[in-house]
Amino acid sequence: MGRPARTFDDARAWERLGTELFLSAAGVDDAAIAAPSALPGWSRGNVIAHVAANADALGNLVHWAATGEPTPMYASPDERAAGIEKGSVLPAAELTEWLRRSAGELAASTADLDDEQWDNEVVTVQGRTVPATELPWMRSREVCVHAVDLGTGLSFADLPDGFLAALCDDVVGKRSQNTAGPALRLDATDTADSWELPGEGTPTVLAGPLFQVTAYLTGRAHALTTAAGAPAPEIGPWL
Repeated sequence: MGRPARTFDDARAWERLGTELFLSAAGVDDAAIAAPSALPGWSRGNVIAHVAANADALGNLVHWAATGEPTPMYASPDERAAGIEKGSVLPAAELTEWLRRSAGELAASTADLDDEQWDNEVVTVQGRTVPATELPWMRSREVCVHAVDLGTGLSFADLPDGFLAALCDDVVGKRSQNTAGPALRLDATDTADSWELPGEGTPTVLAGPLFQVTAYLTGRAHALTTAAGAPAPEIGPWL
């Protein structure tokens, strides 16, 4: 693709930016929290609770990296779902306080890690074993993408091109593990980046601005069409 891979420093910068964007977008009242988000079936309260719970969960992995004591992100999938559902119906002031507290605690705990601790391995909720240096990237995806999902006016066009390209790399890597869908080639017309997804048939070419390519790959609303003007092929969930 002709560009450098994302770095640890990149991810930390995107995490800080995404956190600021999310906290700003999440500053809503009780009525707005109950309103639908851009994610089907989820209110804005669901999205905010999910991001707050994610900070607490990543804090568990920071503890793991710092101490060597295995500390899973969540005790179980059921606990994770129940926590998000419970948090989503909190009054706006309480939900916002949880969001800000959890984000602040995560930032403080990661700031205390030394180089050796950052290299320690932890296990994600998906069961992947990764060095702790992956945690800022994991968090940046959460806050940046879900800031858009809140549906308060932000779009992928408001995020840095470097983050969008790194996210496309990540999503394509994940989607390439399943070749049951259509073969695709996605061209970002404003950055000259290009991605290919293996699949069935001759690749369908989709071209447009990087933020539209990112929206499509992550399953969000987009305006991409084929060269003939046909709708972009449907693709399954990203995560």
